[in-house]
Amino acid sequence: MPPDFVHVHVHSEYSLLDGAIKVEKLISRTKELGMKAVALTDHGNMFGAVRFYRAARRHGVKPILGMEAYVTRGSRADKVKKKGELSQINHLILLAYNNDGYKNLMKLSSIGYLEGFYYKPRIDMEVLEQHCNGLIALTSCLRGDIPQTILHSGYEETKSKAERLNELFGSGNFYLELQDHGIEDEIKAKTGMIQLSRDTGIPLIATNDVHYLHKEDTEAHEVLLCLQTGSDFEDPRRFRFKTSELYLKSKEEMAEVFSDVPEALENTLVVAERCNVELDENTFHLPN
Repeated sequence: MPPDFVHVHVHSEYSLLDGAIKVEKLISRTKELGMKAVALTDHGNMFGAVRFYRAARRHGVKPILGMEAYVTRGSRADKVKKKGELSQINHLILLAYNNDGYKNLMKLSSIGYLEGFYYKPRIDMEVLEQHCNGLIALTSCLRGDIPQTILHSGYEETKSKAERLNELFGSGNFYLELQDHGIEDEIKAKTGMIQLSRDTGIPLIATNDVHYLHKEDTEAHEVLLCLQTGSDFEDPRRFRFKTSELYLKSKEEMAEVFSDVPEALENTLVVAERCNVELDENTFHLPN
C-alpha cells in the first residue's frame, strides 16, 4: 500500500487561461483516487474558493483553501515598466489553516488587484507581513523565490531568505516545496531544498504542479496556453511547459517520484489535517 498523500498545489479553471480543471471534476477525481482532501491554489485569486468548498463538502472531501500568490521583489506600488518585468515576480503558495487565514487570503487577493496589479495581481513583502496570520506557506514551483535563489545565487543567501520566511509565518507554518516533473532545474532545486531542510529544520513537502486532470490532457492544456499567449500551436518557439506531468497524480505515482523523501509525502497529510476553514453559509455577509 502506498502512503497516503494530499495534493496541496492545484490550479483550476480559475487560474485563467492557465489551469484546465473544472472544480467539480477536480473533486470527483480526488475522490476516485482515494484521497480525503485537496487544495485549490489558483494564481493570485480566490474566484473559485466558495464553489470549490461547497463541491468538496458535498462529496465528503476536505477542502483546503489557498492561493498561489504573485510576490513582487520590489514594492506593489512600483509600476514602471522594466525589462523582464515578469521575472521580477515570485510565486508563493499560501494555504489557510483557520478562518483568520481565509480572511487574510481574501485581503491579499484584493490588494493584489486593487493596489498591486501590473501584468499580474501582485502583493509585496510589506502586505504579506501584515496578513500572514492563519496561513501556511510553501515555496512553490521553480518560479518561487527560494528555488530561484538556489539556482542562481549562493547557498547562504538561500538559507537567509528561507529563515526569514520561516520566522515570518512561524515554525511549522513554512515548508520547502519539492517538485519533480522531470525538469533538470527541479532536480537541482530539490537537492538544494533537501540540504536546506537538514541545515535549518524547515520541513519538506512534496507537490505536483497540477494544471490538468489526466496526462492525456497535456495537448489540450497547450492549446489553452496558446490562447493565453496569443501563439500559434504550430509555432516551435511558442511558450510551453517542458513536461507532460502536470496532472492530478495518484498516491502511487507520487510515492514513486518521492521515494527518497517519504517525509515530504507525509507532510502533505500534516498540512491537510491542520487546515480547517469553516465557512458560515447561514448568514448574509453584506459589505459596509
